[in-house]
Amino acid sequence: MKFAVFVCRATLVCLLGLAPLNHAKAELQAGAAIVDVTPSKFPVLVNGGMTSRSATEVVTKINARAIVLADGEERIGIVVVDSCMMPRPLLDEAKKLAAQQTKIKPDHILISATHTHTAPSSMGALGTDADTDYLPVLRAGIAEALVKAEQNLEPAKVGWSVKNAADFTALRRWIRRPDRLAEDPFGNMTVRANMHSGADWDAVTGESGPEDPDLSLISFRAKDGRPIAVLANFSMHYYSGQKPLAADYFGLFSDAMQEKLGHKQEDHPPFVGIMSHGCSGDIWRRDYTKPKDEWDPWSNIDEFTEGLLKVALDAYRNAEYQDNADLAMHEARMTLDYRVPDLQRLQWAQKIVAETGDRLPKTTAEVYAREQVILHELQSTEIVVQGLRIGDIGIATTPNETYALTGLKVKLQSPLPKTMVIELANGGDGYIPPPEQHLLGGYNTWAARSAGLEVQAEPKIAEAALTLLEKSAQKPRHKWQQSRGPAAEAIAAAKPLAWWRMDEFAGPWSVDSSGHHSDATYEPAVAYFLEGPNSKAFCVDGEKNRCVHFAGDRMSARLPLLKDKYSVSMWIWNGMPNDARDVAGWLYSRGHNNGLAAATEHLGVGGTATSPGRLIYQSGASPDNVAVGKTEIPRWTWSHVVFVKDGGKVRAYLNGASEPEFETTVDNNASLPASCFFGGRCDNDSNWEGRLDEVAVFDRVLTTSEIASLGKP
Repeated sequence: MKFAVFVCRATLVCLLGLAPLNHAKAELQAGAAIVDVTPSKFPVLVNGGMTSRSATEVVTKINARAIVLADGEERIGIVVVDSCMMPRPLLDEAKKLAAQQTKIKPDHILISATHTHTAPSSMGALGTDADTDYLPVLRAGIAEALVKAEQNLEPAKVGWSVKNAADFTALRRWIRRPDRLAEDPFGNMTVRANMHSGADWDAVTGESGPEDPDLSLISFRAKDGRPIAVLANFSMHYYSGQKPLAADYFGLFSDAMQEKLGHKQEDHPPFVGIMSHGCSGDIWRRDYTKPKDEWDPWSNIDEFTEGLLKVALDAYRNAEYQDNADLAMHEARMTLDYRVPDLQRLQWAQKIVAETGDRLPKTTAEVYAREQVILHELQSTEIVVQGLRIGDIGIATTPNETYALTGLKVKLQSPLPKTMVIELANGGDGYIPPPEQHLLGGYNTWAARSAGLEVQAEPKIAEAALTLLEKSAQKPRHKWQQSRGPAAEAIAAAKPLAWWRMDEFAGPWSVDSSGHHSDATYEPAVAYFLEGPNSKAFCVDGEKNRCVHFAGDRMSARLPLLKDKYSVSMWIWNGMPNDARDVAGWLYSRGHNNGLAAATEHLGVGGTATSPGRLIYQSGASPDNVAVGKTEIPRWTWSHVVFVKDGGKVRAYLNGASEPEFETTVDNNASLPASCFFGGRCDNDSNWEGRLDEVAVFDRVLTTSEIASLGKP
């Protein structure tokens, strides 16, 4: 298997013509400009909402901010526009127009939207159409910004910096309890996860993915040190703190950076600050992991912007610069299918659309009915993905509202360690949840132009971005692997039969880190790359430990060498209220899949049928004889559990304690099956709703000192 992977990677390298990174020195030139693209004709349509609305006044200007780069061989244009999203055909027209007036090729132009929800509508989405009077203004303004930026080219150096800005971003998409499903616009109870569900702690089990707290920036300076432009990138959705028309925090941030860094010198063009939109499809500023009175420490958009700017300026002061940097850029155009309605849904939609007539939709059902008809008519679409390099700095793009997990996948595997990902670039093709997130449902998955691409769109787009970065860097992608801190080394030293770190970006495989090649399989309803326990103990150099959140499904493995004396070590994080059901959730089970014969055993956390929040053990099918632990495990906290089967004796330990939580005797059942399940029971009863990490199985009985060592963090 490893040899096959090596051959595939070697083949890819040959096909791409990749060679070690050895770029020739080139004199970099940079120029920047800002063009006002505020409409002059009112009222103007504004998208970003479920239904249509319009604006009649200007709160802040709407701008197109551009940077043009040249190295003598290549020329690249980057434009960031104060817009919710922009369609690819319009941007293709703007690129063609700019190419006619500059030396920049159309496929070397990157145009992205900031995703402000208070800007003129240039693209139809949900209940809002594009404002046709505004489109020529935007098209011409984008081209003008590139022309002016090219005119301002001068010798420059480029710098990179990144800073943690976790206080300004958080997960807005949370997983709902299995008994708290919500209804989708089509009348079906499919919503297992949705935006802002975390506002009600009783209704949810936890976040559906990771956040990306990094604020990264690319700084361009003249040879004398004078700032030319800064391109910042941050994964936070929008801040609707202004009425339309307005540029949202993106515009306020850019203006404030210009005030702080701009040099008003008559013989030089003005400094240009730019905030681009990072991967924020499941991100917002409100942190639902905190009590309600701590959700939003930024009482208004100005405070939020000022706080984020302080982080950015600190990063700017620490940027490291290259005097010479060459350029490379590559683009791919892909045709992707839409998730079109089946006949039943199409007929439902057509009936509603016929009843609404020529007016725009006013209800959520009307909005999504119209979207089904549109998707049926379109069937598929063309998208654009780009990968570019400025010296040793990479930029990847997606034309979508991309989840933070996807951005992390690209950054961590990029062949260039300095990489930012700009979303809603070169098109506005809606949300692309990772495939497993489609199973959880919710607004980000409801088929519409705002979220209509095929289920496999996310891995296809992420793979395209990485391949384009490889081509621009002329080196293969980084093979990311979670680092091993002292706690991880302690598990390895104990020589497990199988050990799953559960740090994957995606399924279905969970890699065995023991060296015994007992890879496990994830069932579909799980979420990946959540924050795990004790990052400082399990990882090094500030890296976050990663884990999996189970949302109704399990991880399974076959361990034929496991006999009647063995131990299971794992870290657990329960997302269910302890008293929400008879069993809070089963952690580990051994038995045949979908069966509950006498030769089975199960470890879990009890609910109302026993003692809520305490470890429980059941042997066989009967729930009448259940061993119960002594300590209640708090919800949403990490705890370490070791289960020991010593022939006919069974016991479990919590958090490295020397005394077991329970100790009981069972029939010495050496005929237990080889099939083991984690995150659920073999018959799928009361499967785990929460996180598991660092699951290790030993083909022996661990000593109390070993248990204390493994549970020490």
